[in-house]
Amino acid sequence: MTNIEYLTIEAADPAAAQRFYADAFGLDGKQLRVQGSEAPTSGFRGFTVSLVVSQPSIVIGLFNDAIAAGAKELKPAKKSLWGFGGVVQAPDGTVWQLVSSSKKDTGPDVRKIDEVVLLLGVADMAASKQFYVERGLKVGKSFGGRYTEFEAADSPVKLSLYPRKGLGKVAGVATEGSGSHRLLIGSDLGAFTDPDGFEWESAA
Repeated sequence: MTNIEYLTIEAADPAAAQRFYADAFGLDGKQLRVQGSEAPTSGFRGFTVSLVVSQPSIVIGLFNDAIAAGAKELKPAKKSLWGFGGVVQAPDGTVWQLVSSSKKDTGPDVRKIDEVVLLLGVADMAASKQFYVERGLKVGKSFGGRYTEFEAADSPVKLSLYPRKGLGKVAGVATEGSGSHRLLIGSDLGAFTDPDGFEWESAA
């Protein structure tokens, strides 16, 4: 099984970014790393990261902790057709979706993150999907040109593809943006750059 072992967020102030992710989400170096970068970037960086949890109270807790740690609210945490969720933007610019498929609490708030999902905004769904299939990823779910999710049974991070404009709408941000994505994806696939400019590196 092909795995994404970790994500590396590039930030102008890596020490501050590390503090934010520890305080807001309790994420350590296993799934999320931070490194310094002054690469030019502006607007939407073309991706979001989702933290999937079991119930609304956990979403609310993560959301409030993120705001207290300096995040910007993009969408308030509330019920929707598909469940419960909210969206925040970290001080370094990364957009985070905090979500649960449940609309009601069913147990104590244990602040456990069940899944970390990287959603890449792509220009051509068919081309990007084929690109990753050719590199060994297996499609788990696919809805035409609207969404593709790859299997990730044992992977610390799950990969999904979304049309860039649609992803921006879901995240509550304008889709215009240029420059660096300020993201490195560490996996056992090796080093390469995908059709939308997202950089992958060999996990170490």
